[in-house]
Amino acid sequence: MFARPHYPGHMHVQRWVATGFDGLDDFALIDDELDPPGPGEVIIGVRAAGVNPADLKHARRKVDPSQLPLPIGYEVSGEILALGPDTEIASGGGVIADEVLAFRVHGGYATALSVPAEKVFAKPPTIDHPAAANLLLAGCTAADMLRAAAVEPGETILLHAASGAVGVAVLQLARLRGITVVGTSSPTNAERVREFGGIPVDHGPGLANRVRAAAPDGVWAALDAAGTDEAVDTSLELVADRSRIVTVVAPGRAADDGFVALGGAQPESLAFRDSVRPELIRLATAGDLVVPVARTFELSEARAALELVSAGHPGGKVALIP
Repeated sequence: MFARPHYPGHMHVQRWVATGFDGLDDFALIDDELDPPGPGEVIIGVRAAGVNPADLKHARRKVDPSQLPLPIGYEVSGEILALGPDTEIASGGGVIADEVLAFRVHGGYATALSVPAEKVFAKPPTIDHPAAANLLLAGCTAADMLRAAAVEPGETILLHAASGAVGVAVLQLARLRGITVVGTSSPTNAERVREFGGIPVDHGPGLANRVRAAAPDGVWAALDAAGTDEAVDTSLELVADRSRIVTVVAPGRAADDGFVALGGAQPESLAFRDSVRPELIRLATAGDLVVPVARTFELSEARAALELVSAGHPGGKVALIP
């Protein structure tokens, strides 16, 4: 059954935008208004917005001034404030005040935003808003890496940056599928790798030998969420089949060395990531996919939040709280 339509007047919001392409100095928190939702649209009151390095990279790689001001933020968790006529969310139904999450949105750093209903799903009741706002970007990326590397149950793989957000998601999905993961991290994060089912090895000189010691029968594939030359070189040394070496952060090396670089805008990845969203939400609901959250910031502190995640070692996911 379709949710009943709800038509508020114009709604005052605050949201972050990029007014140029030079980075955080061009970010501004502005006042704006949302129009009432049309058919197939949902207005979400944001309770948490996921903060990802891609948010800043997105603003820096755009070059068309006609796109300014550019909305910032790809994923949110919150509650339904309004629905367009004859509109239901992607997971079915949806009424005012339902808790939801949405991924691949434009402008999540906001007090509220209007999004296509096809991007909106019921929030798992078992996780809070900061975790829900960080579930799908990392989770979809992790699942896509496992798909692209054609990893099968019973195999052993190498995972670079295993203690990061994408790495932790890979560890959990791999454990559910019976895949053994040797995961690189710093010594201080080894316990996190172990906690989520991986075999930790320290990155740094001698990495390939430490991986061989941890996986004496070899590794069948390598997934790179680090992007360092060390990670790439070690993967190339240990995995003969370059179609089974996958990176999400080193496209230049992938092009030069003939292995796979993934991006969410690639047609095959885009279709897969859309298709896997309900499964990831189901796993989170069951407690089988956990999103560690390191810190939350107020919405006004978006620049500080992005500085933290861009530094590369936030210790977990980061969320903005309007």
